[in-house]
Amino acid sequence: MSVSAVRRRTVIDALRRGAVPDSGLDLLATGLDRFEAALDVELGTVASGGAVFKAVRGEYGSGKTFFSRWLGERAKRRNFAVAEVQISETETPLHKLETVYRRLTERLTTFSFPPSAVRPVVDAWFYALEEDALANGASEDELPAAVDELMSARLTEVSRHAPSFATALRGYRAAMLQGDEATAAAVLAWLGGQPNVAAAARRAAGVRGDLDHFGAFGFLQGLLTVLRDSGHRGLLIVLDEVETLQRVRSDARDKALNALRQLIDEVYSGRFPGLYLLITGTPAFFDGQQGVQRLAPLAQRLATDFTTDPRFDNPRAVQLRLPGFTLDSLTALGITIRDLYASGADNPDRIITLADDAYIADLARAVTGSLGGKVGVAPRLFLKKLVGDVLDRIDQFPDFDPRQHYRLMVGSTELTDIERNLVGADDIDLEL
Repeated sequence: MSVSAVRRRTVIDALRRGAVPDSGLDLLATGLDRFEAALDVELGTVASGGAVFKAVRGEYGSGKTFFSRWLGERAKRRNFAVAEVQISETETPLHKLETVYRRLTERLTTFSFPPSAVRPVVDAWFYALEEDALANGASEDELPAAVDELMSARLTEVSRHAPSFATALRGYRAAMLQGDEATAAAVLAWLGGQPNVAAAARRAAGVRGDLDHFGAFGFLQGLLTVLRDSGHRGLLIVLDEVETLQRVRSDARDKALNALRQLIDEVYSGRFPGLYLLITGTPAFFDGQQGVQRLAPLAQRLATDFTTDPRFDNPRAVQLRLPGFTLDSLTALGITIRDLYASGADNPDRIITLADDAYIADLARAVTGSLGGKVGVAPRLFLKKLVGDVLDRIDQFPDFDPRQHYRLMVGSTELTDIERNLVGADDIDLEL
């Protein structure tokens, strides 16, 4: 493989920790090519001013997080901004959209800037306004007023729903022109939905209170406007692990499901041009009475036919089904990782010889067996063992042979709660 050392290291280091890499996912994509054409068309729709909603369903270990980050990489290569938000009962409850908005601004990233990219985006927006004002003939003395006029024009629609968004932007710019960094940072934090911003900073910017549930829609609309005018073609928001709604109190669950229904309706209404909204969840969430089916209007919006052979699933449908791994596809992924690892090793031939295709297949079977034969649950642990226990040792120790010197050990402490429930013993022998 022709891969840079940085990309290779990023991927390998993440797999060694048992995590999904934040980048370089195109190197690992297995079986996702069937979705590429439809998703690229949808990204093009968003880039041209449309909006898209998509749901991805799959059991634990089927690759939902991988899929969303893989799509995020494709979006960033098209100059989208991306934000991945983990839905949780305590940290980010879905029925409090002001919290969801705050998390997305904290996690906002672009091709050039890591989280949080809000400040670079806002600064780029004001720079673009200044360039437009100068191109329209404004002198240096006239520039502040010309920028204010352009800003008001660009935020006209946003101001109808969230006038405080435009007010805060003006306050941020005023603080920056005055060299008041503390006030500028505080105002930008308020603009990002952060609570408990100093009252003095809010007064200086001319805003009051904190962002609420209903104001979050207007602020999202404003953020999309700023992103578009600063040169970005759209925003991909991933709401991950939405199935956690099934575990909250019934009143909070009902509010969250209704908030999701409302958010989908706003996407379809055209209020959020430039937005691609993706949610991920388990089949139980989409099909069970404690999830989507609890709210009939939401169930209608997400209804998708999955009664046919998965080979004929429609990638253009509102829901996508991730079938998960088979033993063959898990082995193929392991071989891909082995080759990626070997491409940066000092002695690639030794790695490929000792961890040959047959050994990779045996290791995949052993790890799967240790998890009760649940192939779909195995990818994380399999890749962690392959990289950290096998490939690293082959690379560092000239006399290490995994068939002679390695015994697969699966301890309960290295398993997630779901994985732990599937393991019948703490230690499993690898017989190869």
